[in-house]
Amino acid sequence: MTDPVTGPAAEVRVLVVEDEARAAEAHTAYVGRVPGFAVAGTARSAGDAARLLEQARTEGRPVDLVLLDLHLPDGHGLGLLQRMRASGHLCDVIAVTSARDTEVVRHAVAQGVVLYLLKPFTFPTFRAKLEQYAAYRDRLAASSAEMAQDEVDRMLGSLRSPAAATVLPKGMSAETLPEVTAALRDAGSPR
Repeated sequence: MTDPVTGPAAEVRVLVVEDEARAAEAHTAYVGRVPGFAVAGTARSAGDAARLLEQARTEGRPVDLVLLDLHLPDGHGLGLLQRMRASGHLCDVIAVTSARDTEVVRHAVAQGVVLYLLKPFTFPTFRAKLEQYAAYRDRLAASSAEMAQDEVDRMLGSLRSPAAATVLPKGMSAETLPEVTAALRDAGSPR
C-alpha cells in the first residue's frame, strides 16, 4: 500500500482475537507474511481483546483491524464487537470463525463486519481477504472528502471477491460448485 504523495502507507495494525492456541499462532504468523500488515497483539478472550484495544488506543497506536473469532471462552465475538463500538473503537473487523449459521452471519454484517472468513482455510485464502481489505483502505485513502456514487461502489466493491477469482479445488468448476454444495447440504440433512 503506497501513497503516491507521501510514500508507503502505514502498516495496518491487526489484533488477532482467537481462543485456540494453534489457530492464534497461525493467524498471527499469517498476518506477518502479508506485506502492509503488522500484528498489534493477540488476544485469547473477549476480555483480553478489550484490554489490548484500550491499551493500544491509550498509547496512541490504535488497532486498525480486528481478526475476530466468534466463539470465545468468555462470550460471543459479536458481544465483544458491540462493546467495542460502544466504547468508541471504530476499527474494522474481519470475522475469522467456524460460525456458519445464517443468523450469525447476518448479525455480523449488521454490526459492521467487513469480511467473513470461514475456518478451515488456507494461507492463500487468508492473504486474499487481507489484500481485499488493503484495496478497500487504499481506495478510501485516495478518496476526496466527498464521494460520487461510482466511487462509493468501487470502494465497497473492493471488499467483494469477483466470482472468477475464487480458487476452487482441483477438478471443480464454478458451474458445478453450487450442485456439489447442495448435494453436501442435503446429505447432512435428516430425511
